[in-house]
Amino acid sequence: MLMGIATFLVALVPTYDSIGIWGAVILTFLRFIEGVGVGGEWGGAVLLTIEWCRSHQHRGFVASWPQFGSPCGNFLAFLVILIFSRTSGDAFLTCGWRLPFVLSLVLVIVGLYIRLGIMETPVFAKLVLEKKIEHTPILHVIKTQPKEIVLSALVRLAQQAPGYLFSVFILSYGTEILKVPRDFLLAALVAQSAITFVTTLLFGYLSDRIGRRKMYLIGAASMGVFGFIYFGLLNTGSLLLIFVAIALGAIPHDMMYGPQAAFIAESFTGRVRYSGASLGYHLASVIAGGPAPLIATSLYAEFQSAYAIAAYILVCAVITIISAALMNDYTGKNIEGEFQ
Repeated sequence: MLMGIATFLVALVPTYDSIGIWGAVILTFLRFIEGVGVGGEWGGAVLLTIEWCRSHQHRGFVASWPQFGSPCGNFLAFLVILIFSRTSGDAFLTCGWRLPFVLSLVLVIVGLYIRLGIMETPVFAKLVLEKKIEHTPILHVIKTQPKEIVLSALVRLAQQAPGYLFSVFILSYGTEILKVPRDFLLAALVAQSAITFVTTLLFGYLSDRIGRRKMYLIGAASMGVFGFIYFGLLNTGSLLLIFVAIALGAIPHDMMYGPQAAFIAESFTGRVRYSGASLGYHLASVIAGGPAPLIATSLYAEFQSAYAIAAYILVCAVITIISAALMNDYTGKNIEGEFQ
């Protein structure tokens, strides 16, 4: 409800001409409320999947389905924005951009209907029955598993920072530096999201076969290299190669994003898994996702080269590789018995 209502209210934010800087303040506040909403929802969605999963051998694939919701959302968002961008023309920047936020209210109803019909997981039901519920889970997980929280955040650097660059920063870089039409970039992002439909689930499945940590390390190493390939293709100026670069950005990203939910959630005990996984996962948004477009813009302004941004992606990849190597791998293991 927090996520949905805040997103809908973005459509109603007054313009700068109407109330000046307060428009930006209201928008920032609504974004904060959205963050609170997703902070509570992601952990719950992932735990519902892995704790209902009857087979220890398929948790990576099963937990990749909540992750699958993100590219679905991106696909719908980019598609709707592309449609309204084309139909509203120059009016898109004044009022056309508001309409997708109005339409998002439909998803609130769908999501609420689904959520109200889902039972608690067997793992949590067992904890309730045995009276092992932790009444201050956040404080408890910070005291008992601080290492896992920090590593869960750092392990996302090579996934989330480039993820924001490939989906957000590219719109400004493409239109202002490459002089590529906005609608072309949106079409490429729609293609990227469509590829992610397959790759998110594929790499979640592969993590069950070769191990969560190994799959993640391959993804981080691939991303460290791909950053240079990505900007190299963009800077050719060829529309075809630009389209290919944007679309293929999904692959190294999803090598980590697919198995990520299980990799992080499995690291915490049953009593504090919701809080621990959520803290680690969303702490990355503070240190990786949110600052990434700002850092990329500053790097380009300083060095006048996109390869400086690629170097930033490489640094994130190195940190992720170290963090993933330090995390325990519970692929195929029983996380109920040993985590109670």
